[in-house]
Amino acid sequence: MSARPVNVFVLGLDERNRELLHDLPHQSAYRFHGLLGREELQSGGTVPMRGLLEEAESRLAAFDGPIDAIVGYWDFPVSSMVPLLCERHGLPSASLESVVKCEHKYWSRLEQRKVCDAHPAFALVDLEDPSPPPALDFPMWLKPVKSRSSELAFQVDDAEQFAEAAARIRDGVPGVGKAFDQVLSLLDLPPVIEEAGGQAALAEEEAHGHELTVEGYCLDGTAHVYGVVDSVLYPGTSSFLRYQYPSSVPPEVAERLIEVSRRVALQMGLDHSTFNIEYFWDPERDRIDIVEVNPRLSQSHAPLFEYVDGLPNHHCMVSLGLGRDPRLPYREGPYRIAGKWFLRRFSDAYVRSTPGPDDIARVEREVPGTIIDIVAKEGGRLSGLPMQDSYSYELAALYIGADDEQGLEEKYRRCVELLPFELDDQESA
Repeated sequence: MSARPVNVFVLGLDERNRELLHDLPHQSAYRFHGLLGREELQSGGTVPMRGLLEEAESRLAAFDGPIDAIVGYWDFPVSSMVPLLCERHGLPSASLESVVKCEHKYWSRLEQRKVCDAHPAFALVDLEDPSPPPALDFPMWLKPVKSRSSELAFQVDDAEQFAEAAARIRDGVPGVGKAFDQVLSLLDLPPVIEEAGGQAALAEEEAHGHELTVEGYCLDGTAHVYGVVDSVLYPGTSSFLRYQYPSSVPPEVAERLIEVSRRVALQMGLDHSTFNIEYFWDPERDRIDIVEVNPRLSQSHAPLFEYVDGLPNHHCMVSLGLGRDPRLPYREGPYRIAGKWFLRRFSDAYVRSTPGPDDIARVEREVPGTIIDIVAKEGGRLSGLPMQDSYSYELAALYIGADDEQGLEEKYRRCVELLPFELDDQESA
């Protein structure tokens, strides 16, 4: 008798990630089931946390068969829904408390401080009576204690900009903050976190240098790291131009990043969980600073690991969700280097037209080792796109593999030449 299929439910499963999941070894034994759509989980406005959980439970209850794993790779609310659903179904997962320790930016900083000094100076800000913390120096960043992507994160240089940013955060924070408060209510919180809640803000002195991300996982009390990825910014901005793997930092710096990542991930209490930790490395001061800790993998990096190492990092997520120890290949992919490029615009516009299937097919045919995802929506304004940073709008994402960095850049430029976008500054939606 043949073994039954293994049923893996993926919150927010989209077509690009479904294709990556189907590249996993022994994938013929898996059945991947989408659990709520990406648009349901990432819609604008207030996050309906209770409604999303109820709907997810309803769909799981209607499934005629065993449920072997529930996983997800998106930010909140998915990141908090995974441990809640797994606990209810007796499945392996990180605890809700460990996930929230990572996701509540102030709580996360307090935990980081217990095991390292690799973080900027920080202070909690009451948005009802905001003022620059006297112990911090400008320039600084002001951001909600919980948001999605880089929404509502502002760089401020003086008290006037601080007040403007605080007002914008106060107006926008309930969309995620109210749902995050519902999650916090399920935990026995330290008094300082209970008092802060999910709708406060965090001020941090600005960190400098090269941005990087360390990817890994925790299993049975041990933290493993499987990759360090560079984050390259558009010059003079805080918006990402590309993620690049493997990282170009010196090996001794990578080892320091890996060691700090292991300590922090274990301090958070993560287990049966992937993680990614974002950093700055300032080569002039030889200093590293944590930007944030994410209790999930970065799905943006998945094609990069596949291009270079031979498997997407989804392999770790699925293995851990099934209670198995991931076994990852190393440098067994077809390319030596890979990047995810972000084609952006730094002002709003009406989108008259975007590249169609024939345009994308031509790019992928003429530039081998390329995957194109169009983000901008024809017939709408860029400002209507969800999950954008505070300073730019994403037109498209381009995943590219190459033999060296020069080849990577040449492929990207050729792709941009072949992708026709028609944008109008004046047209109203």
